[in-house]
Parts: sequence; structure tokens; C-alpha cells
Amino acid sequence: MKSFLKSWPLFLSLSLIGVLMFSTWSIVNRAPKRPSPWLEVKKDRTHVDHSAFFKDKISSPQEVTKKCLECHKDAAKEVHQTAHWNWADKVHGLGKTNLVNNFCMGIEGNWPACTKCHVGYGWSDKKFDFKNEENVDCLVCHDWSGQYVKGKSGLPTEKTDLMVAAKSVGYPKRENCSNCHSYGGGGLGVKHGDIDTSLLNPTESLDIHMGKHGFLCVDCHKTTEHEIRGKAYSVSIDSKGGFDCTECHKDHFHQDQRLNAHLDSVACQTCHIPSYARKQPTKMDWDWSKAGDANRKNDPHTYLKIKGEFVYEANVLPKYYWFNKTVTRYLKGDKIDPKNMTDLNKPNGDIKDKNAKIWPFKLHDGKQIYDAVNMYLMLPLTAGKGGFWTDFNWDQALRLSESHTGLKYSGKYDFAETRMYWPLSHMVTTKDKALSCNDCHGQSQKRMDWKALGYEGDPLRYQGGRWKNLNSKTPTL
Repeated sequence: MKSFLKSWPLFLSLSLIGVLMFSTWSIVNRAPKRPSPWLEVKKDRTHVDHSAFFKDKISSPQEVTKKCLECHKDAAKEVHQTAHWNWADKVHGLGKTNLVNNFCMGIEGNWPACTKCHVGYGWSDKKFDFKNEENVDCLVCHDWSGQYVKGKSGLPTEKTDLMVAAKSVGYPKRENCSNCHSYGGGGLGVKHGDIDTSLLNPTESLDIHMGKHGFLCVDCHKTTEHEIRGKAYSVSIDSKGGFDCTECHKDHFHQDQRLNAHLDSVACQTCHIPSYARKQPTKMDWDWSKAGDANRKNDPHTYLKIKGEFVYEANVLPKYYWFNKTVTRYLKGDKIDPKNMTDLNKPNGDIKDKNAKIWPFKLHDGKQIYDAVNMYLMLPLTAGKGGFWTDFNWDQALRLSESHTGLKYSGKYDFAETRMYWPLSHMVTTKDKALSCNDCHGQSQKRMDWKALGYEGDPLRYQGGRWKNLNSKTPTL
């Protein structure tokens, strides 16, 4: 009895420590039961065999559309209301049709080459009839034959068998989206660092949604009346029409509440997309000033006479910025300072912006032509008669562009550095390969530039994080 009484204080202390440890673990790790995010994905993949509807000879792509409209009477009218058709948003009137970029620079005057990926037929100049329903291309999104290929002005190539394509149609597959979006900007992986042909059949570690769970693009990019949700901030300035991870991953997101505490300041993509271009390389730098050199050997990943010098990289670490899902957009005719980098779509937000979170980005740097007197970026004629790709004459290409773009050319040009920012949302990896504490915190980490983000330093060291740095009383990461 005495020995038990002597050991009782030790027994009680160990018991209390055990209870406290278990309670702490429970508080940190326990999260309320939440509905499965997969319930939000409605995989309604109804497919009707259309082969019986196409029996007569087809002599033009417009005849295919006309046949489609016999049953889908409102389809073309719906498409006419979308950004995929107008290449501009409804509110601001901005989009690919009139914005400057630093890959192909701009479409004005270069329509036949650029509109290869338009969801229509025949956009060759300013006179294109956007109201003509038969100009809508149904096949580009619905073809299952695999041999439907669009050429100049969005018209199918001569080798395309329209009858085979028309009989094959079904719901949009990954291949339909990839045919344009993986090759945007003139080649595989040029624009997007997180969209390329590796997503056609990815492993689960490359993309958990597509690789493990079998998602198609349209499972996330849900579509109503042909309006496809999603935003490309290269041609958009706000988040209207976009969507977020939290639409499926609702309420409590992690079992560990320390991770959930990050969500006020860190986007889901930041931790779950640790790198991009993990299989296919992506273009990081495009120098137009080097174009036209007939003495250099053409190589699609280093140099092309018609386009200049490139830098491609694979398995790239993102750059991180505060982002409130709006951007400050360079508009045609805006003045530049050629001594400094010109940001074409700089993300808005900072540590003080409560609507902003830290996001991962691909940066694409360019060196493109500008008017050395008027001090604005130019949109030279590249494709077609007299274009740079034909005669390799920048002066001539700029003079010819005036009537298309409305930008007056002084007769003097030079090249200036520009930058575009591409927020990442694809290539979400498995949770075991997502970022861990040491990837962003600690003296050895090379990923986060905390001072550039507005912190005193690493928030793990300067405790209190974001709101302490703002002299707030609310201790949040």
C-alpha cells in the first residue's frame, strides 16, 4: 500500500500529461465531418450516337452546323454570347481580339493565323460576321474522330473528313480542349505552364483530378448554355465567370487545423501545385528582337527565324504574389518606359488587401517591338502578304499594321522588355507531394521571398504572421 501511495503522484502526473496530449492532438487534428467534394462533380456524360443524322454529302463545315441546328435550335445563339466566340468579355469589351500580349503580340491584322483556334469559321478580317449562326464551329468542341483539324481562319484543313467528324460527335473530351489550349501562343506549352498534352493521360501525381479521379475539363469548367466557366487572366481583368477550389472542397479542408489557419492568406493552389511544366517544358522567355536571322539554325525550343529566340524550362518552381483575382492591364496605346519592365497583366493585391491571397504564378518575359517616338507597344503585321514572317522587314510590318490597329507608327522602332503573369490552377498533385512546412519556412527554404510579400521575414520566426505585420490585434497566418 505504501509503495502505491508513493507512486501515486507520478501516476497522476503521467495520466494528466497523457490527457493533455490527447486533447491537444484532438483539437489540432479533429475537423467536423464534411461532405465528400466528389458529390459536387456531376459526371453527366450522356452520349447519343449521331451517325444516323448525317447521311447526305457534306461540302462545307457550315453545312454541318446547319444540320446541328435542326435539333439544337438555340445552340448557336448561346455560343454567340460567350467569350469563346467574341474573344472579349461582355462588361469591359476586352479580350484576345484587342489586347496586347508578349507571345504573338496581337491578333489585329493577323486574323487568319490567330483565329485557327476560334470556335467559328472564316474570321479573316474586321468584316467577320459574328451574327451568322452557321459560322459557329460545333465540331471543334464535340468531335470524337480525332482527325478534325482547323487551319487558317478557323476553317477545317483539306485533309479533314467532315462526314467522319460529324458522325462522331459527343460531349467535350480533354482532347477537344487541349487542341487549342495546350498549343496557345503558337506551340505546345507556350502560354500556360500548367496546361499541355501531358494532361491528356496524366498520372495521379501530375494531376490528382484527372489522373486518379478521371475528371474531364468540363467537370470543373462547368458549362451553362455554352458559357464555359473559367478565367484566363492573360485576357481578363477580374474573376467574373471564374470559379474556385472551395466550390467543391467546402467548409473544413484539412484534418490539421494549423493548415486550415493558412487559408485566409494562402490559395489552395500555392501548396498543391508545388511546380509546373512537370512533364512538358514551357516557354519562359521570348525575344522578338532576334528574329529574322537567316544564319541561325531553326529549333522550336531555342530559335525560329520568324519568331526569335526562346527559353524553355521544365519542372519550374512558381513565383508567388498576393492576388485578389483582378489584374492591372496594359491597354493598346498606353505609354511605356522602355528602360523598365512593362507589366502587361500585373496581379493586384498586397499584404494589406483582405481579399488577396498568396498565389503561384508562371512568369513569361518577352522582348517586343515598340514605337520609339510614341512610346507605346506596337502590334506588327506578322502573317500574310507583306507581314514580317514573309519579308522579315519590321518597318514594313509596322506600317502595314496601322490600318488594322489604329496605332500610328512614327517610323522609328525598338524593343522593350515585358512580362505576363499566369496564375496556376492545373497540375494539382497528390497530398503527399504537396508543400510541407519546411518548403516555405526555415532558413534553408528558397521558395518564398517573405520580405517581398510584405512580411518582416519568415512568419514562423516573426510570429503572428500577416496581421501582426499590419500591427493588427488579430493573429492570423
